[in-house]
Amino acid sequence: MNKKIFILLGHPDDESYCGALFRSYEAGAREGGHEVRIQSLQRMDFNANLEYGYNAIQELEPDLRMFQENIRWAEHIVIVFPIWWGTFPSRLKGVFDRAILPGFGFKYYKKNGIFWRRLLKGKSARLIITMGMPRIAYLLTSLYVIPGVRLLKYGILKFCGISPVYTSSISRVLAASPEKRERFLAKIKKLGIKGK
Repeated sequence: MNKKIFILLGHPDDESYCGALFRSYEAGAREGGHEVRIQSLQRMDFNANLEYGYNAIQELEPDLRMFQENIRWAEHIVIVFPIWWGTFPSRLKGVFDRAILPGFGFKYYKKNGIFWRRLLKGKSARLIITMGMPRIAYLLTSLYVIPGVRLLKYGILKFCGISPVYTSSISRVLAASPEKRERFLAKIKKLGIKGK
């Protein structure tokens, strides 16, 4: 069954290996007959800082309004990003800080309440991740820090009702052979074809 798929490149450099993974998934999704929308962090113009928290309205720039529209439209959301210092790039965090707002991604039943409505239910997601460290080192660090993948998966996406959230990762990417990189690109393209 064809899906509406929104793909976000969360690396600030379109020509990175993350960019290649982004293009590979996009090509697969289009080949699979899915409807596709894309955005690239590098091409988004916005203030990444939530200046006043939730105490004052900070008008969304056009690219953030487009991001919200793409999230609303999508049935499946794909985010491609690197792990830097145990988490995702700060500018990508800025997208979520600014655009996934109360009333858009979630809403508390009562002011200062502890129960909330998940406003983005009915959508699934896939995180495509690159990291320089060996996978075992990343898993070990997750025992005493909150790594970026868990933060994005549980603290943002699932908090807003997006579930299931799948992950695909390639470790030691800087040391990876061209053959390993090509194999992973092919794997990601197949996921795009299937809309997974």
